[in-house]
Amino acid sequence: MPKIVDHNLYRQELLSKCFDLFASKGYGSVTMREIAQGIGVSTGTLYHYFSGKEAIFLQLVEEQTKQDISNFLATADRNQPLSGRIETLFNFIAKNEDYFQQQILIWVDFCRHQDNQEVLNNEKLKQADEEIRQVLTDYLQVDELIIELIFSLIYGILMARLFEGKTISYTNQGNLLAKMLTVYLQ
Repeated sequence: MPKIVDHNLYRQELLSKCFDLFASKGYGSVTMREIAQGIGVSTGTLYHYFSGKEAIFLQLVEEQTKQDISNFLATADRNQPLSGRIETLFNFIAKNEDYFQQQILIWVDFCRHQDNQEVLNNEKLKQADEEIRQVLTDYLQVDELIIELIFSLIYGILMARLFEGKTISYTNQGNLLAKMLTVYLQ
């Protein structure tokens, strides 16, 4: 009797393994053959599901964006004051810090190996960014300018903690941001 394969589930499993491989070796330093070998499938199987390494990355971004939003919204309570919503966001980032740091490093490596205009004009990357920004805009109930500030702060904290150690506190930075925004929005 032939084995029944859920192709969508199998594709997600492959993407998860690719994330781990990209995180450990870097996006730019592996070929499709090395990816197939590293995740334990044939090159033909990999090409059956993905047209190339860039397609893997873009589908990975798409899947992770959906999962990240879902995971965040599962912890989010919209009925809190702004300070509580910011605390929830920063706690979510802190809880998933290693994952988000790996994600940033993979994105940076991907961008290093692409033409800058292609990255800026890539519809899947723009859509992922817009979805995350919209979720945070709706959740925090602030405008786009403030969302950009929050993104900058979060990325800065993640990078500083990656390179300087765990010296910056998510809690302290989140509390300071909440105080600043409360004064600013009054």
